[in-house]
Amino acid sequence: MGDYFLAVDIGASSGRHILGSVEAGKIVLEEIYRFENGMKHEGNSLLWDTGHLFDEIVNGLKKCKDEGKIPVMMGIDTWGVDYVLLDENDEVAGRTYGYRDHRTDGYPEKVYGIIPEKELYAHTGTQKQVFNTIFQLSALKDTEPEVLDSARTMLMMPDYFGFRLTGVKKQEYTNATTTGLINAKTNDWDKELIKKLELPERIFLSPEKPGTTLGNLKPEIQEAVGFDLTVMIIGSHDTASAVMSVPSTEDDTLYISSGTWSLMGVENPSAVTTDAARDANFTNEGGYDYRYRFLKNIMGLWMIQQVRHELNDGYSFAELCDMAEKEKEFPSRVEANAPRFLSPDNMQDEIKKAIKESGQKEPENVGQMATVIYQSLAEAYAETLKEIESITGKHYEAVNIIGGGSKAAYLNQLTANACKRKVIAGPDEGTAIGNLMCQMIGSGVFRDLKDARESVARSFDIKSFEPNQ
Repeated sequence: MGDYFLAVDIGASSGRHILGSVEAGKIVLEEIYRFENGMKHEGNSLLWDTGHLFDEIVNGLKKCKDEGKIPVMMGIDTWGVDYVLLDENDEVAGRTYGYRDHRTDGYPEKVYGIIPEKELYAHTGTQKQVFNTIFQLSALKDTEPEVLDSARTMLMMPDYFGFRLTGVKKQEYTNATTTGLINAKTNDWDKELIKKLELPERIFLSPEKPGTTLGNLKPEIQEAVGFDLTVMIIGSHDTASAVMSVPSTEDDTLYISSGTWSLMGVENPSAVTTDAARDANFTNEGGYDYRYRFLKNIMGLWMIQQVRHELNDGYSFAELCDMAEKEKEFPSRVEANAPRFLSPDNMQDEIKKAIKESGQKEPENVGQMATVIYQSLAEAYAETLKEIESITGKHYEAVNIIGGGSKAAYLNQLTANACKRKVIAGPDEGTAIGNLMCQMIGSGVFRDLKDARESVARSFDIKSFEPNQ
């Protein structure tokens, strides 16, 4: 057994500490710690509790010590677009908003009044999403100008936690690309856009590539957890890490990173900023070694997660899949990617309302509600596949599904049927695996990304689903 590496993988609803090592060429995983996460309501705002999250990162490090499994290195990944501002004393300036907060409503249109949408896309290749950081900062400038005036540094969420651990402030590249302010040709902040939007240029640190060493733990953190290690900047946007884990070494590989969001796309050597890509609302996000992830955000398992919560978490996701399959003949569908499903007061009510408005049959039980969601997602995947092949001019033989959604066998089969393609499902811990792969490549355990992906294919249970219609 080789050295332990630690992936701290924080999602919108939970976080995990996963230890990884390599034995006989295979990656071995062990979940060492898990904790809850979620946006907190404060008045009409949705905020992240960064203090709680940092405490849990430290608690997970303590658990490593308690278990006698001390990592030599760690990396942190989270979702994209959200940030922390620091003032001149490196204290948090203002509040740390969550991306489902409604303060950005109407801000895409306001920004397009300054920088036309076509021009903005040509610069950044970033899809229009109301929660993109460019719109968050524009809203902050209007509603809380004193906070932006006091800010000296902006750190995306993983970079902030890295700073708290090491005392070193660095901005990681892949997460920076989710802001809508990185130039797709230079891989650096687009100063022309920043100037036009009257945002303070001083807050934007030069983006660093995944594989860059951040530093060692601060003395007080070492004392608290009982050991030291190296913190590495990995592909800190969770999808950047997840895509690293796709068990294919082919140049033309189609993937769905399936979790709260479904991110469906391909890897390209350069950004695609054509009118066709913009019209279809595709984005170009940074990947490992400056590989562009040309993809579309699809609402994903968020819909079924919310339904499950509304049912008091009384069913497992496997049970919901089974119930959905029993109701597979139920005919109604919704547009899974419609903005109305981003943050409704009640997901089931919103789905029923959408179905009623379209003159379809309303679901009458949990299985019917679940099959509406899964079938609608599969149809969204099929439509996105057509768009990708049209824009790239390429044909993709299979759909690789990674992340937690790869365990949903019913959805995998629906996807194969809808896309009329073979589905290759797994690994389910894609984000944590990609996080670890970056550390292991940087430490010389693997030669390069191809070598690491070959190990993934050997190491994990990968299932195939053939279209049956």
